[in-house]
Amino acid sequence: MYLQKINLKNKYALVTGAGKGLGRACSIALAEAGATIIALSRTQSDLDKLEKEIKKIKGKVIKVNCDVMNYKELKENLEKIKIIDILVNNAGTNIPEPFEKIKQESMNYLVDLNLKAAFNVAQLVVKKMLKNKKRGGSIINMSSQLGHVGMAGRNVYNMTKFGIEGLTKGMGVELAKNDIRVNTVAPTFVETPMVKRFFKNKAFKKLALGNIPIGRAATESDVATSVCFLASSASSMITGTSIVIDGGWTAQ
Repeated sequence: MYLQKINLKNKYALVTGAGKGLGRACSIALAEAGATIIALSRTQSDLDKLEKEIKKIKGKVIKVNCDVMNYKELKENLEKIKIIDILVNNAGTNIPEPFEKIKQESMNYLVDLNLKAAFNVAQLVVKKMLKNKKRGGSIINMSSQLGHVGMAGRNVYNMTKFGIEGLTKGMGVELAKNDIRVNTVAPTFVETPMVKRFFKNKAFKKLALGNIPIGRAATESDVATSVCFLASSASSMITGTSIVIDGGWTAQ
């Protein structure tokens, strides 16, 4: 038999930013593949909604109400969890601004959330994975096509996502000996609530979709399916790299 199936039974998957958008989609998809979801979000009501959705498919979920930018709170919450096999390091955002008008508070916020918090989550999870030596692990950092190419008005986001790509390569090389794989998924614009807000600007929507040879935005399912593949043993030889889910944008 050559086809490896995506089976995540008896695996524990931590998803940050789990309450909305891609985090929510990845949580549900991982649960569909059999994983127990450790859903982390700073918004309790979002966690409660997600729990109901996962229970509808008879999945298991552990709710963690926590802000990834609060290191003390993050560390305390993760210390309570015994096993993490999979990390979807997803929490992040974007604040589009022209380069010369980027506010210091915007820049600091994006760096703190998209880079520093992602690093802190990954480090805390790796320490836990190393304690469970026989289990290994898979870390999927949420990147973007803008971690591979530049785009006007998104300079700080570019900076943070290029940083995530670099972190992923370093971690992938260093942790391979511990059977911990580290990769990114790098989507184009995805049909999430955040992107739908951006697409209210018709000129921007036309520009964005015009750069995607396939001619459409990605779906949450497109991204979540790739995350499940990287989380599973079906991708056991893949580490330190990126799956670019961009409809051909970066191939041009």
